[in-house]
Amino acid sequence: MSTITAALGTDRARRLRAALTALLAAAAAGCVPFYFAPFQVFQLTMVLLYAVALAGLNLLVGFGGQISLGHGAFFAAGAYAAAVMLDRYDTGHLATLPVAAAGCFLLGLAFGVPALRLRGLYLALVTLAFAVFLPPLLKRLEPVTGGAMGLTVDKLQPPAWSGLAEDQWTYFVVLGVTATALLLARNLLRSRVGRALRALRDNESAAEVMGVRLSLHKTLAFAWSAMFAGVAGCLYTWVIGFVSPDSFGSVLSITLLAGLVIGGLASLYGPLLGAAFVMYVPSVSQDLSEAAPGVVFGLLIIAVMFVAPTGLAGLPGRVLGAVASRLPRTAAAPAAPDRTPEPGPAPSTPPTPADPAVADSEPVGVPPRTERE
Repeated sequence: MSTITAALGTDRARRLRAALTALLAAAAAGCVPFYFAPFQVFQLTMVLLYAVALAGLNLLVGFGGQISLGHGAFFAAGAYAAAVMLDRYDTGHLATLPVAAAGCFLLGLAFGVPALRLRGLYLALVTLAFAVFLPPLLKRLEPVTGGAMGLTVDKLQPPAWSGLAEDQWTYFVVLGVTATALLLARNLLRSRVGRALRALRDNESAAEVMGVRLSLHKTLAFAWSAMFAGVAGCLYTWVIGFVSPDSFGSVLSITLLAGLVIGGLASLYGPLLGAAFVMYVPSVSQDLSEAAPGVVFGLLIIAVMFVAPTGLAGLPGRVLGAVASRLPRTAAAPAAPDRTPEPGPAPSTPPTPADPAVADSEPVGVPPRTERE
């Protein structure tokens, strides 16, 4: 009974800490657009939408154990779905979000079926081919996509009652969508689907023996991941207001995967950290070396992977473990009980016959011998 009570108390304390952390994070996020310059608010908005794309990629790579180098294509599909609806059909911005999400979910479902027979490097190669193939296709569909010139659409405009600037309103809208997407990913990973994905990642044969349907969950992993990438692409159209095929090359897919690995695979906070890396490190590289920013970017990636091989999300645990291992042990080992015998009369030992000094002496307690004896 005491064990159950202690477990309930620990669970309640964990939930309380999580709630307090969420409240503090929400308060800090709500104050951001009022204390930073418009360009800095724009950068943070981009971090949020990249976090949505990386959360979807984390479902597939981090928890599903599959490799994808084509998520830039799903990102582009969501961006163009929103741009075409805004430009050709003059719909509202919010109406484009469910269409982009549903369309990319179906696209990922259709792409996941032929990818069932592939794994490892072969799957990565096929997904990379999809990312390379899509931009030229978008250029060919000029009546719909605008060709190489792309499409220019209106950005999100704040309502009059909000009293906010354009960058502030866009930030809050993207923040709400990002929070919803991350919460959905968290709940999905705690459901039967998430447990099945972990089982597939660890051992496919054992998962199949336990009743997990490999084809179903692999296909669903692609579909969910593509849906998150499509939502991020839709947010990109809202924020930038312009899309073109050259903005969604194969480099974007590789950058997203690198950001996820650096942020931390199979971590709930890894997508946020990876999104910050994807957004800020290229600009830092450009400031450090205008001649070769790619070289600086690559060196920074190598340095981060040496310092945090499990990603930035696992870095605090590694640091704490290293510090704890170097601290001296403060708790001394318990002293052994004193087994020294109490002082008293020493036990008498009978003399041995081999001692000539006492060989003829009488034993103690034996009556003296007489001459008759």
